[in-house]
Amino acid sequence: MTLNDSDKQDLISVAGAIDQQLSLLVDNIDILSSVTPLNYQSERQRFFENRFSVEPEFVYQEHTLDVHQTKRHLYALPIERISHHGLRHLYSDVIQSYVDKLDQLCSIGTPDFLYNSLRYYGEPDSKDISNANFLLHLPAEVGEAPNYDAVSIAEFMQTFCVEHGYEGTIEINNTMIANALVAGTKVKINATARMNRNDMAALAHHELGVHLLTTLNSQTQPLKILSLGCPLNTKTQEGIAILCEFLSGHFNINRLRTLALRVIAVESMIRERDFRTTFLLLKEQHNVDDNVAFTITSRVYRGGGYTKDYLYLRGFSEILNAYEQFGEDFTLLLAGKTEIRYFEIIKNLIEENILCSPKYISPAVASPAQANPIYKYIASALK
Repeated sequence: MTLNDSDKQDLISVAGAIDQQLSLLVDNIDILSSVTPLNYQSERQRFFENRFSVEPEFVYQEHTLDVHQTKRHLYALPIERISHHGLRHLYSDVIQSYVDKLDQLCSIGTPDFLYNSLRYYGEPDSKDISNANFLLHLPAEVGEAPNYDAVSIAEFMQTFCVEHGYEGTIEINNTMIANALVAGTKVKINATARMNRNDMAALAHHELGVHLLTTLNSQTQPLKILSLGCPLNTKTQEGIAILCEFLSGHFNINRLRTLALRVIAVESMIRERDFRTTFLLLKEQHNVDDNVAFTITSRVYRGGGYTKDYLYLRGFSEILNAYEQFGEDFTLLLAGKTEIRYFEIIKNLIEENILCSPKYISPAVASPAQANPIYKYIASALK
């Protein structure tokens, strides 16, 4: 569909009004922050002090959102007024994804959360399990000692932002499970994080070169739809982030093994629903360090059962294929919080000047390092 300037302005005007209402309605829906346990550190200490014999009892921040009312307002948005079929389809799916997220939000800490997580993220299939087991049969690599603390990591991240022209704030946080995460333009570093220089550089390309970058790119769009995020954009966003670790040259087999362990942990959580069983599976069968095993297990049990983590490995495999197939068009996935399933719609919207091409391109994509042939072979073997 080719739009003249008048029709395009009308479309942007109609979609913009809906876009603004949608953004206001979902502004406070943040599942990732909501499933972060408030007592993570103390429960980890209690678990270890009791020699793995107790189940962690995680506590979560209470939400004040009126879920029923918010759903009513979301479904009442007049998306039928959007004349562009692809854009209307995208808004329809984004609205439904936020309704699903509301179901997750109101069930955090209850058995229903696992059901809602499965409904939204799905679960590992036989191919995911096969890929994970393949990677876990690879020998672990011995890297440098983790001699950089949270302060050093934050300083490295700040320098990376300045060098690439990214506007973001770096802060150290003592309530996190992950080593780092991006929330809007705020980059949070875990106060307990310790890593070597190679892993620190990989983290910068992951968190800043993709998660912060796609946030900044989404803010340049005339519509907020790519800031709100395509449904299930986790798979694509994390896939690109891990690809950028790979392309930057700061990658290793241990990173792939970690992604594989997350798949195994999700499968165990769904099947066993017992924190200790999953922890001991990682510790005893896969020889995972106690602290790492606790972190991976906590990630998949938080909220009552969070299946999202298996998507990292699947996302990497999918995005690696897309990177090889899409050519120059691959960078369009950096235009915001995109999902590969909507690639053609997003590409058309950019070609029609309804959305914008990405302002920033991930440095690892713009100037990839020479790939390690062993890592390249292993990555290409993923199904």
